[in-house]
Amino acid sequence: MNSFLIAVVSMAVVLGIMILVHEFGHYAAAKAFGVRVDVFSIGFGKRLVGFRKGETDYRISALPLGGYVKMAGENPLEAHSGAPDEFVSHPRWQRLVIAVAGPAMNILLAVGLLTGVNMVHYEHPVYLDQPAVIGWVMENSPAEKAGIQAGDRIVRIDGAQNPTWEDVLLKSAIQGNKPLELAVQRGDQVLEKQIAPFGNGTDPEQIRNIGWVQDEPIVVTQMEAKMPAAKAGMRVGDQIVAIDGVSVRSLMSVIRFLQKNGDKPVEISALRNGQEIKFTATPVMTEDNGQKRYRLGFQSEPVRVDKLPFAQALSRSLDENKKYSLLIVDLVRKMVRNETSIKQMEGPIGIARASGQAASQPGWTPLLSLMAGISLNLGIFNLLPIPILDGGMILMLIIEGIIRRDISLRIKERIYQTAFVFLILFAVVVIFNDIVKAVPGLAQRLP
Repeated sequence: MNSFLIAVVSMAVVLGIMILVHEFGHYAAAKAFGVRVDVFSIGFGKRLVGFRKGETDYRISALPLGGYVKMAGENPLEAHSGAPDEFVSHPRWQRLVIAVAGPAMNILLAVGLLTGVNMVHYEHPVYLDQPAVIGWVMENSPAEKAGIQAGDRIVRIDGAQNPTWEDVLLKSAIQGNKPLELAVQRGDQVLEKQIAPFGNGTDPEQIRNIGWVQDEPIVVTQMEAKMPAAKAGMRVGDQIVAIDGVSVRSLMSVIRFLQKNGDKPVEISALRNGQEIKFTATPVMTEDNGQKRYRLGFQSEPVRVDKLPFAQALSRSLDENKKYSLLIVDLVRKMVRNETSIKQMEGPIGIARASGQAASQPGWTPLLSLMAGISLNLGIFNLLPIPILDGGMILMLIIEGIIRRDISLRIKERIYQTAFVFLILFAVVVIFNDIVKAVPGLAQRLP
């Protein structure tokens, strides 16, 4: 119950800030050009609470799934008086700036939040920004069937050259039902590979399950008392390099070795302060969440904490937001081409779950990082050329500017009606997918 409340409250805070920033962008631009703003609302539907100041009614409404700024004369389907403070009475370039201002504020917020996180405490796995060298390949996985081997370095994936592991994870996450094209360097050779589609588009974890693991040092970060590793003398900071004389390049290779070895004693070779030392330990069977496996009792989760000066923090934030923006556009393009599934989209339930997890972690930076990602997604999504969204208004203003006249009201009415139905259906599908993901086994029980 406590985790549910945390999820709900954190989602309300995250979405509330996103909506407030977005609508404030429209509001500030409209006021700057002298457009009258009648309503500034967080949420849709019936007015719950609020106050009036000057010409504007500031309110919180019943449906907290968005917000809006109602400007005088904004709706092209309503009658206009021609007053100078009406939206349509202003030049198209000013209306264009007002439409762009909302998404622009979300994108600026994403850049600002990530800059702050980079300056204060950006904690992330060490391997994410490292070259994509493969440390282990799962048996009978799509990666093994494609001929991928431990030690291969991915030098190109889906058009991205010399990717980091973060690039690889992002590209593979949106691949969907299309083969994944990549090139790997093995010794002096560069080999072209094609990995068959992995997953059926309904299970987000299965979609990501290519079957490879990153190559990274296995540095002990946590010991479990009274377990074989601790009894054998292993310490935090030791780097495991081999088991029974077999070189290991990832924690997953250690885990798989132990499952095959069973309860037989193993010799562990490790580095401590540059010196090689050896331990002998006998794995024990443990059970966690109903899953039984052999373990030695240590964890290896190397993380790096960045605290960058402002200039570097801003530069990294701009680079990361640019990369994620292109990824979002690529995902939309693939959904339009039916190359990936809309089921990868997260709705309110998914956002609540992610917000709750981020809020439960120590410090503010996990939640701020999540807010940056959601804000960027909201900004880019609103720029899509879909009527009713800001991008649709921008597109029509550009078309009207090119043809030097207004699009007829009859055409606009049909466009808005069609777009409204599309967005309602889209929202229903996304929320339904959220429910399917949230209820274990529901997808398998549906016809």
